[in-house]
Amino acid sequence: MFSTEDIDRMKLKGMNIPRIEKQLEHFRSGFPPIQLARAATPGDGIMSLTPDEKKAYQELFDKNPGKSVILKFVPASGAASRMFKQLFEFIEKQGDHPVPDDVYFRLRTTNPVFQFIDNLEKFAFFDDLKHTFRPDDREIFHVRERGNFTSIIKHLLFNEGLGYASLPKALLKFHSYPDGARVAAEEHLVEAATYAKDQNNLANLHFTLSPEHIGIFEDRISFVLDKYERTFNVKFNISHSIQKPSTDTIAVDLDNQPFRNPDGTLLFRPAGHGALLENLNEIDADIIFIKNIDNIVPDRLKPETYNYKKLIGGYLMMLRNEIFNFMDKMERQLVNADDIHLMNEFVKTKLLISFPEGFNELPLEQKTSFLKELLNRPMRVCGMVKNEGEPGGGPFWVYDNAGQTSLQIIESSQVDMKDASQKMILDSSTHFNPVDLVCSIKDHRGTHFNLADFVDEQTGFISVKSSGGKNLKAQEVPGLWNGAMAGWITVFVEVPIITFNPVKTINDLLRNEHQS
Repeated sequence: MFSTEDIDRMKLKGMNIPRIEKQLEHFRSGFPPIQLARAATPGDGIMSLTPDEKKAYQELFDKNPGKSVILKFVPASGAASRMFKQLFEFIEKQGDHPVPDDVYFRLRTTNPVFQFIDNLEKFAFFDDLKHTFRPDDREIFHVRERGNFTSIIKHLLFNEGLGYASLPKALLKFHSYPDGARVAAEEHLVEAATYAKDQNNLANLHFTLSPEHIGIFEDRISFVLDKYERTFNVKFNISHSIQKPSTDTIAVDLDNQPFRNPDGTLLFRPAGHGALLENLNEIDADIIFIKNIDNIVPDRLKPETYNYKKLIGGYLMMLRNEIFNFMDKMERQLVNADDIHLMNEFVKTKLLISFPEGFNELPLEQKTSFLKELLNRPMRVCGMVKNEGEPGGGPFWVYDNAGQTSLQIIESSQVDMKDASQKMILDSSTHFNPVDLVCSIKDHRGTHFNLADFVDEQTGFISVKSSGGKNLKAQEVPGLWNGAMAGWITVFVEVPIITFNPVKTINDLLRNEHQS
């Protein structure tokens, strides 16, 4: 099936034949759907904390009693082109023809492209955009008045102007301030200066980037770094990595045979955000916040979001301290029946993990062994917000192969939508995951877990794509906060909708939450 040239290319990407064969088997057999037990809700899988509890956990995080190294991990790979889908479609349909006034005024409040044009001055990049027009800054207004919207869009998207279509979201200007607009990456620096710094005022951030964006990313950060270090009295430790070529997956045709490019070479595709688990696995930190590059707000809304970051961080610290104490005691063989009872109550009430039938009848030694394995895992506390129609995976109780239930973040693509009972459970979800996670990836001895050991390999995803006009099947590995973390200790905490402000389309920047 594979030539010498194929194998050499795989080796160049850091792949091997067994890994590719495993991917091909997934194409042939497919991935089994997740078996939902019920939606997680407040009081049944989602922790709802009182104001006093929230305050206590925020204060615990600020004290950082274990002097934990805190880091903010920001997935920022890929271009921002999907933000501009409607603008691209407009160019293709409209061409360079001006839009008649009557059409514009009739549709200006409902057509997303006209809304974009109508509100140009409200975008943080507007000053940059108008400077791309000649002979003077007023020209953009004349172009708009003449209905030449395609010209404005081209100046935004293409290299004749700002070239936003080829930039990563990290380098798009999101918010305006008196001292200048900030790109998305800068807002993450500002956040990190508040909740990802240590007692020495060192703020740690890690961005995942595409190789083609590293140079311009570093240039922008270098340009603004001194300003933010002086403003917030911190030193930034900023690192970055790329999604590893070895995590790509092979594409196949509709008969599940390896798909080949016109030149005969195999086609490999990026395997989705789950591939970033390998990047996360190389991070050396005790407490890691994970937050998407586009989920940010201007300064006027930051204080409340900070409180909830500290809340989930403090809650994680509390759980981790308890687990580490239990693990240390079990390791030193200092456990008695009373200790087992305390651990049982902690596991059931704080971690919401149920015990298998017959556990209470086991001898002390076997109970201890079971609890050691149960507690000695990476852990995540995930903020969950009420579902108000925004996209995102949801919190559910899920059956495993042994019939036990665990808390998982599930996407609709993982569910058999033809099964009416499963669809009903999916539709009953009241909350969703805004990708607001804080993680602990070291054990009680400070040893880094191998995160690959906790992946559910059966939670990948297959979709139909195209290349060169031909249909193909593409495969994504288990999602970073879905199957890639399926074996982690998982806790859900309710947080407000203010913590979720993504920018998926260009017009999302017109929302009140993104206006300074």
